[in-house]
Amino acid sequence: STYQKHFSKNCSIPRSVNSSPLFFSGNGPSGICLSYLLSGYTPYFKRHSLHPHPILQRKLEEAPEVSVLDQDLEYLSEGLEGRSHSPVALLFDTLQRPDTDFGGTAESVLTWWHEPDRAIPHLVLGRKAPGGAWHSIEGSMVTLSKGEWMGLPDLPFKEWLKQKRRGLRNNRATAEDIAQYYQHYVAKKGLQNNFKCGTVVTSVRKVSAESISNNSQKGLQEDSDSLWNSNEKSTEVFQVDGFFKTEEDDKEPFSIYAENVVLATGTYDNPTWLGVKGENLSYVHHQLSALEEAVKNNSVGIMSDPVLIVGAGLTAADAILFAHHCNIPVIHVFRRRVTDPGLIFNQLPKMMYPEYHKVHQMMKEQTAACAGPYECYISLPEHHVLSFGKDKKCILQDKNGCQKAYKISMALVLTGSNPNLSFLPNNGMDLAIDSDQPVNSKRNPIDVDPFTYECTQEKGLYALGPLAGDNFVRFVQGGALAVASSLLKKANKNPP
Repeated sequence: STYQKHFSKNCSIPRSVNSSPLFFSGNGPSGICLSYLLSGYTPYFKRHSLHPHPILQRKLEEAPEVSVLDQDLEYLSEGLEGRSHSPVALLFDTLQRPDTDFGGTAESVLTWWHEPDRAIPHLVLGRKAPGGAWHSIEGSMVTLSKGEWMGLPDLPFKEWLKQKRRGLRNNRATAEDIAQYYQHYVAKKGLQNNFKCGTVVTSVRKVSAESISNNSQKGLQEDSDSLWNSNEKSTEVFQVDGFFKTEEDDKEPFSIYAENVVLATGTYDNPTWLGVKGENLSYVHHQLSALEEAVKNNSVGIMSDPVLIVGAGLTAADAILFAHHCNIPVIHVFRRRVTDPGLIFNQLPKMMYPEYHKVHQMMKEQTAACAGPYECYISLPEHHVLSFGKDKKCILQDKNGCQKAYKISMALVLTGSNPNLSFLPNNGMDLAIDSDQPVNSKRNPIDVDPFTYECTQEKGLYALGPLAGDNFVRFVQGGALAVASSLLKKANKNPP
């Protein structure tokens, strides 16, 4: 059968008559955390532990014998405040890291029990190894978040890093550390059989259960178990099509049917383009790795024409820091004012992020109009790119309409990225908060129920992580808690 032929070799999926396999696309931190929660790992309030939030402490003491997964998440998260808009994200974060925003190191108030009978069969598909986009980021890049914020449940990142026997630079970890930690986590928690790497999903769509012919039903599972309980068949299920790459680089197709699908694909896939003339020329790039590659090849250096960096987010800041470190001249172009409160630098605590604060200072003090203390860097706020020429001349325009040409060695357009949802009908736009616009993690995420993360427009479909507007690893885990809680209720796996 298609299902068994392509998956059983590496993924021994347990199946039961009463629950259909659950499928989810994306094996980054959201997918790993959800797999952990669906594998029978269950969080309880640790008796005699004290949470610094007195109202939450009182609520947790009301039913310590009931797993957090089985409690009313809306009730528990009521009144919590923090750096996320998601109540469940704040709840799970504060249970694991009670006073981290105040620099505290209080221990988690959760204890984890493995209850295998509560596991829900599932399959996690991803293009790369577990860890998702963390394997695409330059290994030496230091991450924005503190090391302990990158950790997943019941395996503190700091402890794992100590075992690697090296100190944390600036209390933050490199992308390579994090990618390795996520792979280690999957192995340590025994989740490998749920993961299938090297897979590409090409289509997810609803089909009626009756329309699946007996042949394909037999082809899907040759054993006597049915995907659906014979007494209460779902009228509609999701058909998931795709292929996985073999070691010989062939594409082997697969089809899976599932009652529930979780989208956890992140947003690293499609860098945003400016849509200007000449943007497709070979010296214009949309990923930071292009600059690292150019430095390695000695195609840019201290004597070359400046590198143009477009954007005012953290990736652009990383590029500026990297260029500054290599003494490469930079022209930095961005549309906003330096004092704009929406600028990410105006939202980061200076003490915790000194290097990003330095970039912000450079942006303020080193404009073309007034030379500042930083060599090899010019800031052009409230400017935008009009065109790129074949002669490597770039035309920029300021807010008053004045235009100027700059000779550059290469351009990096780092203005964000969009998720690739081409496998969904209408690119997933019908699921977004504004269904007339493409899905975007910051401006137009998928519209989900805040306490289950189920899509409001499509029952049985869930969205996690950046797709649902949760952009930091520490906060994507709350979404996984919400999804797991919802699926356990659907599968009647909650204890009486």
